Amino acid sequence: MNAKSRRTARGFTLLELMVTVAVLAILIGIAVPSLSDATLTGKLAASANDLVAGVAMGRSEAIKRNAVTSLCVSSDGTSCGSGGWEQGWIIISGSTVIQKHSAAPTGFKVTSSVAKVDFQPTGVGNTQATITVCRSAPTAGYQERVVNISATGRAYVSKTTTGTCS
Repeated sequence: MNAKSRRTARGFTLLELMVTVAVLAILIGIAVPSLSDATLTGKLAASANDLVAGVAMGRSEAIKRNAVTSLCVSSDGTSCGSGGWEQGWIIISGSTVIQKHSAAPTGFKVTSSVAKVDFQPTGVGNTQATITVCRSAPTAGYQERVVNISATGRAYVSKTTTGTCS
């Protein structure tokens, strides 16, 4: 090859390729933890919002049916039971199941001091409750969502970073 054709040749040298791969590896190393935090945040928010929607539905169904309606823990999806909210929950009026909700995502824990929240035909709740949604596996996360249910039957979500999930 003559000198003129060498100058017009285009492409990457091995050194340029190695530098590019090293920069790319550093950028991926920075982005992956941020992506997992974003995924965790989304799953926590979705689980907490499902509970808030369940409270709203239980309250509205109590008013609509003019009967006591309950939001409660259920492992079988047909009746109220005992255990943790992470196994699933239902909205029930009498013996009629209005809505079923499946178990929480794997590795998430949903805790509360109550296993059942009742709504009167007027829509007022009988029970004040706090339901905490957090990540328990593979390691406890520092992010949590707390669903607060007032005595009037209204629910709202607050974000905490106490990391008390166990």
